[in-house]
Amino acid sequence: MYDYKIVEQVTRKKKRLSGVLKKTMVFFAVVFVVMGITISQAFMLAGFCLAGLYFIYGTFCQRGYEYIMENEQITIDVIYGLDLRQLEVVAPHWHSSVAKYKKNGGTEHLKKYDYTSYEEDTPYYTMIIKEDGRKIKLLLDLTEEMLHTLKTRYPQKVFFA
Repeated sequence: MYDYKIVEQVTRKKKRLSGVLKKTMVFFAVVFVVMGITISQAFMLAGFCLAGLYFIYGTFCQRGYEYIMENEQITIDVIYGLDLRQLEVVAPHWHSSVAKYKKNGGTEHLKKYDYTSYEEDTPYYTMIIKEDGRKIKLLLDLTEEMLHTLKTRYPQKVFFA
């Protein structure tokens, strides 16, 4: 068949209170360090711990994902080498073909991985695929190019919005 490689970068929208959390951590870190200088050195440990927590939170917080679809594999940031031959269905989250996998009201409950941008105007798709012999549910922001490529490869398993 044809060889192809499609790469797409998805940036996740910041959660509503993440900025407030970071500002609060900085504020209390400064307050504890100042209290450690003026009152007792015991407060400095809490200040340094909060400063460290601030940097750890900023470093390890997921902010974006990269989808790479190449031949028979799709790679999503931290999920390596999902075999598209194990694909069961790709459809919009509201579609009847994925209704049995919905959180409330579905008959099958699968482990879910959310790799969407949380942008309200970006439609997301549900992908059901096998990984290591068990089904998983992926929520993805797939581009038109990826959807059309998947549709040509697996016409009976891919549904459009």
